[in-house]
Order: sequence, then structure tokens, then C-alpha cells
Amino acid sequence: MQKIWTPLPLHIAIIELLQKKGSYVDVELLRELKKFYEDLSFRELNDALMRLELKGIIRVSRLTKDKRNIELV
Repeated sequence: MQKIWTPLPLHIAIIELLQKKGSYVDVELLRELKKFYEDLSFRELNDALMRLELKGIIRVSRLTKDKRNIELV
């Protein structure tokens, strides 16, 4: 992730993208977020998704072995 803070926190950016589209596959979401956070890793995305899921804001479900669907609750 960037060493300089961005004006928009990662978890807020995830929520805003999900509000616009409704649901994302994890790879698509990472691709969209990389437009704002160039050096965002898959691990950082997973960490943010886990926090949002534990707070009850999003739901992550498995589509295939390596694809997950992310949607707002």
C-alpha cells in the first residue's frame, strides 16, 4: 500500500464500489481498487474484506475454488 495516506480509506472505497455495482468478484474488485491504490496487494484486500465481513457490512461467498463473490448485506 502507499506510504502516503490517501484521502479515501480502503474500506470506504470498497463500500462505495459495492454500492455502485452491487457485487464484485474478488479479482474484479482488486482491479478496480488498483486504479486508486496502485500498490494494493491481494493480502491487504483480504484483510479489509475480513474486517468488513466481521462488522456485518458485506457478505463474501465462494463461487469456485479460487473466486469469491463480494456483496453488501
